Amino acid sequence: MSGFFGCVSRIECVNDVFYGTDYHSHLGTKRAGMAFVENGLFKRSIHSLEDGYFRNKFEAELPKFGEANMGVGVISDKEAQPITITSHIGRYAVATVARIDNIDELTQELLDKKHHFAELSDSSINASELVAILIGQANSIKEGIQLVFKKIKGSCSILVLTDHAIYAARDKFGRTPISIGKNEKGYVCASESSSFDNLGYNFVRDLGPGEIVRMTADGIHQVAAPGKRKQICSFLWVYYGYPSAWYEGINVEDCRYRCGAAMARRDKDIEPDFAAGIPDSGVGHAVGYANEKGIPYKRPFVKYTPTWPRSFMPQNQKMRDLVAKMKLLPNSRFTQDQKIVFMDDSIVRGTQLKDNVVKLLDAGVKEVHMRIACPPLIYPCRFLNFSTSRSTYDLYARRVIRDMEGTDNIPDEVFQEYANPDSDKHKEMVNIMCRHLQLTSLKFQRLDDLVEAIGLPKEDLCTHCWDNSSYDE
Repeated sequence: MSGFFGCVSRIECVNDVFYGTDYHSHLGTKRAGMAFVENGLFKRSIHSLEDGYFRNKFEAELPKFGEANMGVGVISDKEAQPITITSHIGRYAVATVARIDNIDELTQELLDKKHHFAELSDSSINASELVAILIGQANSIKEGIQLVFKKIKGSCSILVLTDHAIYAARDKFGRTPISIGKNEKGYVCASESSSFDNLGYNFVRDLGPGEIVRMTADGIHQVAAPGKRKQICSFLWVYYGYPSAWYEGINVEDCRYRCGAAMARRDKDIEPDFAAGIPDSGVGHAVGYANEKGIPYKRPFVKYTPTWPRSFMPQNQKMRDLVAKMKLLPNSRFTQDQKIVFMDDSIVRGTQLKDNVVKLLDAGVKEVHMRIACPPLIYPCRFLNFSTSRSTYDLYARRVIRDMEGTDNIPDEVFQEYANPDSDKHKEMVNIMCRHLQLTSLKFQRLDDLVEAIGLPKEDLCTHCWDNSSYDE
């Protein structure tokens, strides 16, 4: 995942871009960058975040950006960005929230036209540079962005900083959000609207799927109207989104309360002493569960430090195990001889959850009931770099299904049986997971309950990870 922030103002906006980008730190752990335009001159800085925070990396550099009144910032789990480029349509900087499924095909197409690539991301083609080059193939920024939407498979939301404006373009199916805010001095656009409040900007609206706008300090001009088909990522509410964020008019924390309440209503057969959330994203779900169930909410786990990266991100299994082991500490005051129902956002590879359960059992918990706020992840994400890895069978649910079926060659209709919460295959899969993780009980959120908790029509949500349902073209 990635998150970006852009600002155009009648006064200096360097600090606003700095803090606005920092408010997206939960969306990326690997690379970050900012680019500004001052008197027609582009200035850019990019840093690794793998050994520090965004603020620590960029704060000392702020004076070099001068009194710039237009800029963008981005935090990413993947490629270094923003990318600056000079083309026949001018100079511009590009920041993306993207996953391009056909990046190899598009790369070869450009190489065949004698283009070259200067940026690399872990020895791979930088997706933001590819987008920047594609934009330069057209006769205008608008046509270039539309060419990107036409060419890529996957998803791509874009900010383009020029010497006269910022262009903001939401993915053609709206899988990732872009919100617009304003104050008396100018306008901002961001992946998360919660970045506006403390900077003094008021929310204006969300961009629609495929919509392109041009932002100047004087206003917002629609360059391309939104499309009619939308599939915003459901995981924004379940996991990625900050609790204070709003997407499509729906608050993240409020949605998580409803998710937890839905699971509580289906839990008729357990009598826990209290509910708890696996921090941080499980907390809202657990509060909703506790309120609906009429039981206390307590914290038998506390996060030691936010510096540990999300445990599903490191590709190295040894590092994933270390991250899972170190990031949470049990509190024995609330564990000894207790019957606890836990809410977690998801089970991706199972690494963190397995280690946490061992900690709880060692701390004397009598019963560990685990409730997962979304259905089992069966299909690797093709759109946001979530639940993706070098091997499809890194996904915990996939590994269990493979072991149950005894083969790697499983047709989709069989996977669909496992995705159906009322099927015998699904129930046996969950039972196997429960035994393997040493849980007293395990249940996953039903997809229909999740859709209802979010509050949008099913066709407006991307649920590919759970049921292989998505728009491709």
